[in-house]
Amino acid sequence: MRYVFEANGLCKDFDDGRVRALRGVNFRIVQGEFLAIMGPSGCGKTTLLQLLGALDLPTSGSLLYRGASLPALPDPALYRAREIGMVFQAFHLLPTFTAVENVQLPMFETERSASERLKHAVQLLKSVGLEHRLNHFPAMLSGGERQRVAIARSLANNPSVLLADEPTGNLDSKNAHHILDLIIRLKRERQMTLVLVTHDPSIALLASRTIRMIDGQIATDPSAPISP
Repeated sequence: MRYVFEANGLCKDFDDGRVRALRGVNFRIVQGEFLAIMGPSGCGKTTLLQLLGALDLPTSGSLLYRGASLPALPDPALYRAREIGMVFQAFHLLPTFTAVENVQLPMFETERSASERLKHAVQLLKSVGLEHRLNHFPAMLSGGERQRVAIARSLANNPSVLLADEPTGNLDSKNAHHILDLIIRLKRERQMTLVLVTHDPSIALLASRTIRMIDGQIATDPSAPISP
């Protein structure tokens, strides 16, 4: 079996080695899996997600994406543009860009023409129920709507992996439920691998596997990845 991600002895230090965020982490993730990562604040969940997205480099250990070393990638930005969709708790939308413009941003790493970018962005916003908000700026949108724009943006280049860091953390319970349902539906429709960081046990119950972390280590993890 070829894994989407495979980590062996993964460590990450900060502050010149005085803070060890990850301590010898080992795991494997299979194609199409929905993996939840749980644990208290400061346990290393977000650090791990950042390494999977090549937003940072490990201090030691190995981290492979489909058999290739992530730390050795010649162009991490290209990897993120082509392979990875990312959804954050804080949305990270550009305030001076409309919804449809925000969704187009990742497509500038591709060969799509301006008209193709616009058409695809409109389709994505329709897929998340925001066809009536195309030309609205983030300040004109509710929290749930802003997260829907962020989700549409994460799908701009048809990624095979979606990394979500507390995607419902800034939302009320009703919007959180709708956003979670949306992410899971899109994951199934697009046959993506989903890695989701959460502190909410009810969200983790929806995953096919849950890793629990503490103090930069994996405390519990089912013995083998579960195929979808």
